[in-house]
Amino acid sequence: MTAIPTIHDNGTPKAALLAALTAADEAIGKAAKALVQTAPNARDYYPQGPDAFNKAADEHEARMSALAKMREDFREVVNAIYVK
Repeated sequence: MTAIPTIHDNGTPKAALLAALTAADEAIGKAAKALVQTAPNARDYYPQGPDAFNKAADEHEARMSALAKMREDFREVVNAIYVK
């Protein structure tokens, strides 16, 4: 469960929170698009042995998943703030 900030008079204004979260979400989206371009190519790994490409592919997928998880978390916070 993602921590959701409480909107109140002594805290960060709702609009400022939403702007920052939206900017972060967009930046993660751009990073994900760039990361797609770094997907491993089997031709770059086969000289290292039969397991090298699979390891590189698994690591790439883990990086993609980490970005997707961050984006999901930011969107959860944004959606919760919109409801308040």
